[in-house]
Amino acid sequence: MSNIHQYHHDQALWTELLPGGHHWSARIQRGAVLQLKALGAHANVSLFCVNAEDKLERFNMPDSLKAQHTAFLSTGHILASDLGRAMISIVKDDHGWNDAFCAPSTSSQIEKQFGTKTFQDARNAMFRNAKDSLILEMTKFGLGATDLSATLNLFSKVAPDDAGNLSYISTDNHHQIIELRFEMDCLVFLSSAPHGLDIASTYQPADVQLSLFKANSLSIAHDVCRDSCPQNQRAFQNNNRYYALSA
Repeated sequence: MSNIHQYHHDQALWTELLPGGHHWSARIQRGAVLQLKALGAHANVSLFCVNAEDKLERFNMPDSLKAQHTAFLSTGHILASDLGRAMISIVKDDHGWNDAFCAPSTSSQIEKQFGTKTFQDARNAMFRNAKDSLILEMTKFGLGATDLSATLNLFSKVAPDDAGNLSYISTDNHHQIIELRFEMDCLVFLSSAPHGLDIASTYQPADVQLSLFKANSLSIAHDVCRDSCPQNQRAFQNNNRYYALSA
C-alpha cells in the first residue's frame, strides 16, 4: 500500500487554494487528514491550532519537542497540547523538516527583507506577515494576540551555527506534500507568508493547495505516529480517555 493512501481514503472531500502570502482558518474534525501541497519553490505555512471545544488547550511546542526528543517535527511526530494530548499527527512529510523554533514572521521582518507594499498599493498582492495574518484569522473565533503562542512552520528548515544563531535553509518545495491527521477537533490557523528568516530577495511565497480527506481508522497495528515513542502512546491514551463517551 503506497504511503499516500495508507492514512486516508484517496477521495478528497474538498480542495481549495491558499495563495502565497494569504491566510486561512477552519474547524477540522477528529478523523480527518489535511493535505498541504506546495505549488511553488518558496513555500512556508505557519500553523497554530487550539482544541475546538476548549480554546484554552493549545499546541505546545516545548512539550512536543521535549517528549519526542527532537528539534523539529516531521513524519512520525505529533503536535501535542499543553494537556498532554495528541492534537495532530504528521503522517506524511516530503520536506522532512518543519521548523518549530522560529515564531511566525513579523511585520518588521518582512519589511526589512522585502520592503513594504500595502493594501492601498497593491490590494491582495500586498506584503503580509504570518503573525498578523494568524491573529486576524483567530479573531474570527474569539481569540486574539494574547492567545497566540509558538507556531509550526511547515516546509521550512533552519539550522544553527556554532554560536547558536539560526539560519534559513533554502530548498525547492515544489510539489512537496505534507499530510496532517487530526486526532482532536481543532481550530486551525494557517498563513502562507514567508518564514521570518527567509533569505529570498523578492516577496514570492508559494501557493499551497489544501485538500481534506477522511482518515482511515486507527487500527491496533503499528501506527507511524502513535507508536513512534512511549510518550506518543501516552498522548493517544489521553485522547482515548477524553473521547471515551463519544467512542
